Amino acid sequence: MTFQNTREFARELDSQDTLNHYQEQFIFPKVNDKRVIYFTGNSLGLQPKRTKAYVDEVMNDWAELAVEGHFYAQKPWWDYQERFAEPLSKIVGALPSEVTVMNTLTVNLHLLMVSFYQPKGKRYKIICEEKAFPSDQYMFQSQVHFHGYKPEDAIVEIKRRDGEHNIRLEDVLAKIEEVGDELALVLIGGVNYYTGQVFDIKTITAAGQKAGAKVGWDLAHAAGNIKLELHDWNVDFAAWCSYKYMNSGPGNASGCFVHEKHHNDPDLPRFAGWWGHNKERRFKMEPTFDPVHGAGGWQISNLPVLSLAPYLASVEMFSEVGMDALIAKRDQITSYLEFILHEIDKEVKGNFEVITPSNPMERASQLSVFLHGEGRSLFDYLMKNGVITDWREPNVIRLAPVPLYCSYEDMYDFGQILKQGILGK
Repeated sequence: MTFQNTREFARELDSQDTLNHYQEQFIFPKVNDKRVIYFTGNSLGLQPKRTKAYVDEVMNDWAELAVEGHFYAQKPWWDYQERFAEPLSKIVGALPSEVTVMNTLTVNLHLLMVSFYQPKGKRYKIICEEKAFPSDQYMFQSQVHFHGYKPEDAIVEIKRRDGEHNIRLEDVLAKIEEVGDELALVLIGGVNYYTGQVFDIKTITAAGQKAGAKVGWDLAHAAGNIKLELHDWNVDFAAWCSYKYMNSGPGNASGCFVHEKHHNDPDLPRFAGWWGHNKERRFKMEPTFDPVHGAGGWQISNLPVLSLAPYLASVEMFSEVGMDALIAKRDQITSYLEFILHEIDKEVKGNFEVITPSNPMERASQLSVFLHGEGRSLFDYLMKNGVITDWREPNVIRLAPVPLYCSYEDMYDFGQILKQGILGK
């Protein structure tokens, strides 16, 4: 398609967009009494209007039934989490038995590492990407310390080549081969939070397992954003947060994936708790742990139903839309945003550098842009003029045109505000 940097063209794209009406199902902040252009769904998604009804239902059941809500609520609390199995399995490409919801992201990664990071002898090293999200870095450091190793020895970072912003697949594969029989675990972010690079999960998983390691993925920026086939790709485990692209609310519950090949392994260690015990016998208060079959057997505590309610509202919206439709719009609106950036760059004689890969297979709903020659004042101008975006030092803005609630006209308007912010200095 040949794009045009005009309002009329953007509106024409919106008129052809089968997801355009979903904008009206979200609540937008306002700046200067005008709905914002929201580019930070890669940090915290907007609130769906339907969310309140799901939370109110739990509150009303609690008020009217108290403890009996566990069994007699409209959606009984004792098996509330089971309602996620079917819709989440479609979002991440899993069997329903392979997914569950519990805790928060880094907590779940720690718990999964109990099962899947088992250093022994010379096989103790972890491969991750350079500049992983800090929480992952802290997790790796504390895990290897716990097992008696030094981070500088046990943690192997795959680095970017000099002068490049993204990690090459061949460098990942070469590092896996190099570490070889010292490798215990590969754990990488499916989408790098800073650059927006999408990693080849299928190929990297196969390479890590061929080397004798377990392979897991932090899908914080991937779940609800990219096409995932975790079961078919034979991924050992994964976890993701729900508050970015899945719009479940700040700090909300995490999703987990454990491949079915691990479900019947009695020798696989895990931290156990009451809620992971055999559902049919849970209330018999038995002294010996008998795990639920599937990912639910990794649950520990009674689940926070009030937190799960917004997440359920979101995954049911995803079921209506489907990942194929989301990804089709994601690719086009991201390309249109990139086009707008390049057009404005010409008009202001600037020097914008998009550091997110240009290959559509290596990017999703994010463009990270170096604004060479521009400073924090430009970001402040955008924010004051209704563009909610994200600033990373030294001069990078991250733009996430989330397909559920961003429009093509938003992309055009952003370009005009950006131009004014530069020329008006």
